[in-house]
Amino acid sequence: MSNTIPKIVVIGGGAGGLELATQLGHKLGRKKHADILLIDKNRTHIWKPLLHEVATGSIDPDLDGVVYSAHAAKHHYRFQLGTFYQLDQSKKCITLAPLSDDLGHAILPERTVHYDYLVIAVGSVSNDFNTPGIKEHCYFLDSNQQAERFQHTLLDSFTRLHQDDNQQQSLNIAIVGGGATGVELSAELYHVSELLKLYGLTNMSSKRLHIHLIEAGPRILPALPERIAISAKRELLKLGVNVREQTQVKEASAQGFITKDDEHINADIMLWAAGVKAPDFIKDLAVFELTRSNQIQVNQFLQSTVDDSIFVLGDCCAFTLDDGKQVPPRAQSAHQMAQCIEKNLIATLKQQPLIKFKYNDYGSLVNLSRYSTVGNLMGNLTSNSFFIEGKIARFMYVSLYRMHQLAIHGGAKTLALWISEKILRVVRPKMKLH
Repeated sequence: MSNTIPKIVVIGGGAGGLELATQLGHKLGRKKHADILLIDKNRTHIWKPLLHEVATGSIDPDLDGVVYSAHAAKHHYRFQLGTFYQLDQSKKCITLAPLSDDLGHAILPERTVHYDYLVIAVGSVSNDFNTPGIKEHCYFLDSNQQAERFQHTLLDSFTRLHQDDNQQQSLNIAIVGGGATGVELSAELYHVSELLKLYGLTNMSSKRLHIHLIEAGPRILPALPERIAISAKRELLKLGVNVREQTQVKEASAQGFITKDDEHINADIMLWAAGVKAPDFIKDLAVFELTRSNQIQVNQFLQSTVDDSIFVLGDCCAFTLDDGKQVPPRAQSAHQMAQCIEKNLIATLKQQPLIKFKYNDYGSLVNLSRYSTVGNLMGNLTSNSFFIEGKIARFMYVSLYRMHQLAIHGGAKTLALWISEKILRVVRPKMKLH
């Protein structure tokens, strides 16, 4: 542990973790007021709300991702590749698991990292509720690797269908979870199936694609206002998606899903996008107060309830609002928490009072590929929310990603990235075909 300057360790380079490390690098790392270290198990960052586009090939993670080590060098923090799995509060250190390559060859041994202040931002994973067969037969969209795996399977299936002379053959995809991921992925799949005609797969079209969107609750998008859900459902039905609400899955097999009513929903590709929980290893640490979803309980300053030197942000953070509800697992929540922790870490170093976290809901947007975008924006002057759809909603949706880029790159580079995207659109295919 450094004797000269405090060491701040951020675990997890997602929307919140990367933004926090960047801002701390600018405000503390640049002037050597603190040593900032970001730890992540991946080498590149992809904004999680875009993973469904990675899964369909709409964006290329190799081109659109942020390389942590290169980003760290520019923004005055350090990056270390590793998987966090142990925490020793008394010694103020964490342990990173041994690192191996794809063939199992050792790259790095188990390592210990000391800290003065720790920020846990490890995000969330899908919750399969221990449903039989899910882990064995379903794809997930919790990470870039999982999204790419799905994309490869999808491309292989499209190629196989194109080569099949029987025009009656179709591709059945079943998606469990009618949240934003399931809804956006359904629309995006129809979009890419039509794009394939441009690249030689002329026998492929959206007519040969059958998508089942399965939701256990009474409606899709349960966390959003009903008007948005109705509008999104209308658009999905128009595309041809079989939207099945109040349908509970009790088992998955190699052939598809089995519902609670013993109905078989046949599927060639199955994806599980239902439920959210913090990773299971959080429970194994046996350190924190947790919710049923493994989320870490925090106080009003976003410090863990068991240790003031440990802050928590993002999907793995359980912050209770005044009305008793939890802060929803969204990118905007992680962004706001990162801003609060940044201020509180600086205040701690200056021995100033901490600020309380206050969550502001700015609304929600759901992007249905090129077909439509729907959502609501919360008004600042009134407590009402404004329903928006179409081009205005699409513009607002894109703006969210630009704001994320602005937080991690600054204005000049975000503008340069936008211009380069426009130029590359001329030479790059509209979808990833490998």
